[in-house]
Parts: sequence; structure tokens; C-alpha cells
Amino acid sequence: MIRHCVFLRFRSDVPRAEKDGIWADLAAMKALISGFVALHIGANVSPEGLGKGFSEGFIIDFDGPAARDAYLVHPDHVKLGGRIVAALEGGVDGVLVFDIEV
Repeated sequence: MIRHCVFLRFRSDVPRAEKDGIWADLAAMKALISGFVALHIGANVSPEGLGKGFSEGFIIDFDGPAARDAYLVHPDHVKLGGRIVAALEGGVDGVLVFDIEV
């Protein structure tokens, strides 16, 4: 299993409705990608103070690398990725992606 972890620094002017739309579009991708097992979305609630401004994020569990790779090149993911980057502090500098094998 691949756990695809994505942490985001949204710009302060991005409305909650835009974020909710991004999350809804991300959730809709589960039906499009075979092997997309689970999605978790949320705010950083760590009390450690080490979030480096990454205030929200999501984790997707894929049943293996092939499912993750299919997601990465899927046209809906490419479109959604552009929408996310446009909403972040510093564009692509406002995202951290970390995949681990579980």
C-alpha cells in the first residue's frame, strides 16, 4: 500500500468555499481511480508547533504504486493539482508531498 501525504499552505485570501470545492473534487476522484482505497482530509491539529505553516492537508491510501501512478497522470488530478497550486502561498512552494509504503 502507498500512503500519499500532501500538506498545504493555503493563501490567507482563499475562501473556505474554494477549499471545500477542492476537497469535494478530490473525494470525487476515488470513483475514477481503481485502487484508490481511502481519503483523509483535515487541518493540522498538532500541538507541537512544527507545522511550518502547512495548515491543511490530505492523505490518500492506494493499494499499490500502480494506482498512485494512475492517479498522478489522470487528467482530473492534473487539473485539480493546478487549482490547488494556484491557491497556495508561493504556488508549488506551498505544497509538501511525501509518499510512504505501508
